Amino acid sequence: MFPLRDDAPRGGTPFVTIALIAVNVAVFLFQTSLYLESPRAQQAFIETFGAIPARASEALAGRYPLLPGLLPVVTSIFLHGGWMHLIGNMWFLWIFGDNIEDDLGHWAYAAFYLACGVLASTAHFFSDPASYVPAVGASGAIAGVMGAYMLRFPWSRVTVLVPLFVLFTTFRVPAFLMLGYWFLIQFASGAASSGAAATGGIAWWAHIGGFAAGAVLVLRRPRRRRPAAARYSTRPPRAWR
Repeated sequence: MFPLRDDAPRGGTPFVTIALIAVNVAVFLFQTSLYLESPRAQQAFIETFGAIPARASEALAGRYPLLPGLLPVVTSIFLHGGWMHLIGNMWFLWIFGDNIEDDLGHWAYAAFYLACGVLASTAHFFSDPASYVPAVGASGAIAGVMGAYMLRFPWSRVTVLVPLFVLFTTFRVPAFLMLGYWFLIQFASGAASSGAAATGGIAWWAHIGGFAAGAVLVLRRPRRRRPAAARYSTRPPRAWR
């Protein structure tokens, strides 16, 4: 299921979400310029600012400089592996991020986003601490936004695109169903990949850790929801259409 839009209203302009999308796009354009200059230059950039679990392990053990070893836990959140990776992540952030920003407030949302990204990178680190494969992407932080959305707006309706053999159709489903299904797919894929050699691909445990972090971080957070959005939080709507 691929989300197209949601119907939870927001009370203001999502300045932080827009800024995050702009920063991610700007960084990716810079990556692309490096590739056009030299593929090796782009690879060096990714290896410097991507999250490499083995390097973080060495830094914590005192065998590698601490800042270069641990800073990529943050910087990797703003790197991407290709146009589709970037577009998919930014679309999910736009669909779900505006309501969480409205719910938490701009500054709290910015801190929440970064915290989810760091915790997602940490989960990826523990899944394979000896890996030298750089992990890049905002999906762990965005998974945190999705985890928060599932708790804050479980009854909002999400229009999703679903493939049916060679055709595509759309359905409107409650957010908890769409996001719960997404999380189960990530968990099943992560469990299936446990113990496999790290050769690249999808960092499933970053998604799982980010989603769980986002859900936990909003549990004790006071609600700042606008009255128009309150009906999507704790009870189902009276009619589905």
